[in-house]
Amino acid sequence: MRALQTVTLLVAMLGAGLMAGLFAAFAYAVMPGLARSADRTFVQAMQNINRAIINGWFLLPFLLPIPLLLLAAVLAWNGHGRVALPWILAALVLYLVGFFVTSGANVPLNNALDKADTGGDDRAEAARAAFEGRWVTWNLVRAFLHSAAFGVLAWALFLHGTAAGTT
Repeated sequence: MRALQTVTLLVAMLGAGLMAGLFAAFAYAVMPGLARSADRTFVQAMQNINRAIINGWFLLPFLLPIPLLLLAAVLAWNGHGRVALPWILAALVLYLVGFFVTSGANVPLNNALDKADTGGDDRAEAARAAFEGRWVTWNLVRAFLHSAAFGVLAWALFLHGTAAGTT
């Protein structure tokens, strides 16, 4: 049972870390780079990125931490390493809030941008104006939330490991 708890925490932490890294990379590199682009280029690049990112390499680390954190919480409640339970629950809340920011803010903005007509400069400029500032803000929020979830999970894993000697 202890090995399952450890693996569950490790894999959940890896997923949270991958998401934190992805969203942070958008915050400090991708979006600042695209900000230097012309409106039509910006819109087309983001449309292409948003279409390309929906794949298993993204979805697995994005979705998997949720059931793993639920399982980790149940295992901690019923088994060893109960000292880590509050931290596992905190990570779950942080991760879920980040997940809902993505699904409730970033994805709808992505979908609206996907439908944008880039045929004219005025339309591309309007599409960008409706998208960029809000998307960047919500991306920063989710980058922070996923980074915090990762950090809290690292602490939970540490506590879980130190509890091994007390059981």
